[in-house]
Amino acid sequence: MGMLIPLLVLALLVVVAAAVAWGSSRWREVTRDLHARLAAARLATGVGTFSETELSSLPAPVQRYFRTALTEGQLMLLAARMEQAGTFNLSETGEHWRPFRATQRVIIRRPGFDWEARIAMLPGLKVRVHDAYVAGEGLLHASLGGLVPLVRLRGTKDVAQGELMRFLAEAAWYPTALLPSQGVRWEAVDDGSARATLTDGETTVTLLYRFDGAGLIESVRAEARGRTVAGAVVPTPWEGRWSEYELHHGMQIPVAGEVAWILPEGPRPYWRGRLTNISYEFA
Repeated sequence: MGMLIPLLVLALLVVVAAAVAWGSSRWREVTRDLHARLAAARLATGVGTFSETELSSLPAPVQRYFRTALTEGQLMLLAARMEQAGTFNLSETGEHWRPFRATQRVIIRRPGFDWEARIAMLPGLKVRVHDAYVAGEGLLHASLGGLVPLVRLRGTKDVAQGELMRFLAEAAWYPTALLPSQGVRWEAVDDGSARATLTDGETTVTLLYRFDGAGLIESVRAEARGRTVAGAVVPTPWEGRWSEYELHHGMQIPVAGEVAWILPEGPRPYWRGRLTNISYEFA
């Protein structure tokens, strides 16, 4: 009996380790498939460099933004790869912030991305997440250890709209994607804000951009973005706020941000993070 318990514990640890390894292997396979689909959907940018001649018909705050964030002759972006770290609120109603690390791949045209995150739950146990927009399809998949599904949403109009909104909101990290030549239409609101609209296939989204005193993007807001509540998607106001701008590859981009649902009782942040690394592929 004295030897039995240690043997049972050892056997349990072996089973758990094997399950974790299998889950990781399955997750890597899904990730490779998503990245292959992203690459297959790529289109040419159509323009090789940024020229201020693109700006003449744009609202004044948008012109100021591009003149601040870019310089004449900036090479157009084809793709971006970034690494992020921060905290994520896992609770729909309370405060359950856990650390995360993520790798994100972005294709500028056709618009697409995959945010592949690892959110720490317990030592050795992580929630793995794919939040993606690939070839016109939105996808949100969260799994415990790559084995136990927690959230699986894909293929609906609401999910596609929500993910294309995310692509457009995060374009402060890849700013040439916001130019008219890349498909974005701008509408004046006032001297400090403007609306941007992007269409991909059958999906069209519009966001309100607000600019700070330096002319850079301060916040991005959607009046109705799909929020997952008890497994259902509920349209909810949503806002991302960007800060700590730095010069990277000739472009001013934010390295810190916070994202929140705007509820009747006030904002409920659920993502706080910063870029730890970013690289680009240029035309």
